[in-house]
Amino acid sequence: MRILIIEDDERVAAALDAFLARSGYATERASDGASALQILDAHTEVVLLDLGLPDVDGIDLCRRIRARSDVPIVVVTARSQVTERIKGLRAGADDFVVKPYDVHELLARIEAVTRRARPVHPEAERVVIVSGDDVRIDLVARQLLVGDAPVDLTPKEFDIVAVLARHPGVAVPKDRLIREVWNTDWRGFTHSLEVHVGAIRRKAGARRFIETVRGVGYRLVSS
Repeated sequence: MRILIIEDDERVAAALDAFLARSGYATERASDGASALQILDAHTEVVLLDLGLPDVDGIDLCRRIRARSDVPIVVVTARSQVTERIKGLRAGADDFVVKPYDVHELLARIEAVTRRARPVHPEAERVVIVSGDDVRIDLVARQLLVGDAPVDLTPKEFDIVAVLARHPGVAVPKDRLIREVWNTDWRGFTHSLEVHVGAIRRKAGARRFIETVRGVGYRLVSS
């Protein structure tokens, strides 16, 4: 996922950039409205928008972004007044987070707005093919097939496969897998994640379609 951070405070932007990168997201940064509009394109999947920018009011920029794109917008600002929240939402923002905030809550809100914005095209997104066309992942039927034979996975095992399948070829951090599969940020689930991945590999036999990315997490081998 590619996130555009629009924030004029370099220290805040750098810290947020580093956290999102550790969480498995690609980021771009803009310190003013003009550069943000230049960077914004069809590949931008979420906008994090600070309202206190040097060249334009963030509410006006929100309107301009919404006029040209349906990208989810999360306003991230120190303005805590209810009137500001109303203005932001009416200008086209999808959510509103007040500084100071917990980064894990912000991440959960990013995931929530992207889930709501994701179009539903079940036939187009139903099957992910990996590992030289030998492994197929049916996200709708919740089924992993090796060759033509279904693999008997537990619900949690398939949840792990599904998260990786939505990002083929991309290294997904362990923290993100734990958050999406177990709905928690507790690192105590790391061992459980490793056990589940081992079970998936064992059940799939010789088809090593899940790679370990040292120091990060796991990646689905793309075909």
